[in-house]
Amino acid sequence: MKEYDLQKLINNPEIVEERIKEFMKKNVLFKQDVDKEEIKGHILKSESNLRFVVTIAKENFFDWVLTGCYYTCYHAALALIQTKGYTSKNHLATLCVIIKEFYKKELTREDIEILSNFLDYEDVLFYVETKNKREDATYSTKTLFDRKEVERLRIQATMFVNKIKDILSEYNI
Repeated sequence: MKEYDLQKLINNPEIVEERIKEFMKKNVLFKQDVDKEEIKGHILKSESNLRFVVTIAKENFFDWVLTGCYYTCYHAALALIQTKGYTSKNHLATLCVIIKEFYKKELTREDIEILSNFLDYEDVLFYVETKNKREDATYSTKTLFDRKEVERLRIQATMFVNKIKDILSEYNI
């Protein structure tokens, strides 16, 4: 997803709502009762993926590090949307729910710094960036990735998961 497309979603709640309806009709996004065990399972999977990423980074498997970073964030995102009673089988559907339910433009820098109850634009952008990097690492023939860039994404993935865990703690999860 390009940043322009992300901006379009963020700035147009009616488009997000329409996309969510489409995803529900296609049976890739579902409403269900909140399932704390499912939420915990997604967080455990995120933490497991983070440990895997650290291990394979030492062996310079950077394409797999990028893939692991994305799935780390994706499972954290799935845990987050489950707090609102959503289950998703689609990356864009998950993103739309995050934008609808958690993204608020009126947050100040201070709000963001104290890990407010909502995700900010940078969190949403990072989620999209990891998806794009994962696609590049998974589907392209590229095998050389910049170590610093990979490490930056690994650190951001860790911070993203920690922020989600902080938000989940407010739900007593």
